[in-house]
Amino acid sequence: MAQTKAKPLLPTLRERKRYLAFEVQSETPISGTEAQSQILAEAYRFLGELDMAEAGIWYIDEKWDAKKQRGIFRVADTHLDKLRAVLTLVDRMKNQEVLVRSIGASGMISTAAERYIAG
Repeated sequence: MAQTKAKPLLPTLRERKRYLAFEVQSETPISGTEAQSQILAEAYRFLGELDMAEAGIWYIDEKWDAKKQRGIFRVADTHLDKLRAVLTLVDRMKNQEVLVRSIGASGMISTAAERYIAG
């Protein structure tokens, strides 16, 4: 039996993504993996399993700037505001107080990295 190739989704049916740049302000440097784990843990606590699945929150590891302590998350466009709310709820990392703030959002990862991480 010959296998047929699955048809790709129409552009109108695809999930639209947004890239949210964030910054961690702390007294000592925070690693990207520490920021990722704390933010995702807070998102899971705040949103629950269902909203986490619908939001499709994904940390872009290679875009972490250790010097500026900035990074990027990918999220569904309908859940962008919920991710921003999660960032405000994170207050501790590595047993120290931190401030996590949203810098900006973009529809393309290259634009988000260019505007908010490199700039």
